[in-house]
Amino acid sequence: MTAEVMRSAIVTGAGMGIGGIGRAIAARLVQAGISTLLADADPRVQDAAAEIRETLLRAGNAVKVSHFVGDLSEEAGAESMIGLAVKEFGKIDILVNAAGGGVIRPFLEHDADSLTTTLKRNLWTTLWCTQKVLPHMIERNHGRIINIGADSLRTGIPGHAGYNAAKGGVIGLATGLAKEFAQYDITVNTVSPCVVNTSRHREHLKSNPKLAQAFVQVVPKGRGVEISEVTDAVLFLAGKECAFITGQEISVNGGSAMP
Repeated sequence: MTAEVMRSAIVTGAGMGIGGIGRAIAARLVQAGISTLLADADPRVQDAAAEIRETLLRAGNAVKVSHFVGDLSEEAGAESMIGLAVKEFGKIDILVNAAGGGVIRPFLEHDADSLTTTLKRNLWTTLWCTQKVLPHMIERNHGRIINIGADSLRTGIPGHAGYNAAKGGVIGLATGLAKEFAQYDITVNTVSPCVVNTSRHREHLKSNPKLAQAFVQVVPKGRGVEISEVTDAVLFLAGKECAFITGQEISVNGGSAMP
């Protein structure tokens, strides 16, 4: 068994959420030989872990797959999740903060509940999970933290102001942490995808020619991002050899926004 197989990770938002990005990231890490804990407030994360574990067994892979159900936007939930990962794997090399979502609506239609929900799912979950994992990474003088951001911060998609406020906080947190913990070989980066190329998205483009034309004007590639393109970016940043890239936001957006 190689040293790479012995690595371990946590992926939040790995249940059956919108787009399935968290679950796909977890599956990709496992495929790469990384023992992975899938975490989510949604109990269906147990089903996601079981599916990945069953695939492993069929392939004869000995990598461990575990899961945690709990509210990661609360300190106690994040602390319990980290404790379980350490108990299961003995260490945590990688944290992928993929939990997100929230309420997408015009800003003036938001209320306290919708804004609080959006901030908790994105910013507070990332904040608490990161704070609780850092002591373990510092102790081992190694860690890779990857957040899932949103390209809507660059493009200003209507109805996303509240969501952008939450994801903007995630990116700001990553920038500050990257400098603060660089001395411990801990990198902190963000992968920001544009709209995911789901079957639902493709149907919308097919049934609405005007939308399709407008989409091509916004995204030169003329399509949404494939989930595999997001997971590959995460896997790259999670690598041991990716030690000199930190504090960066990588937009996986088909050219829809450029610096």
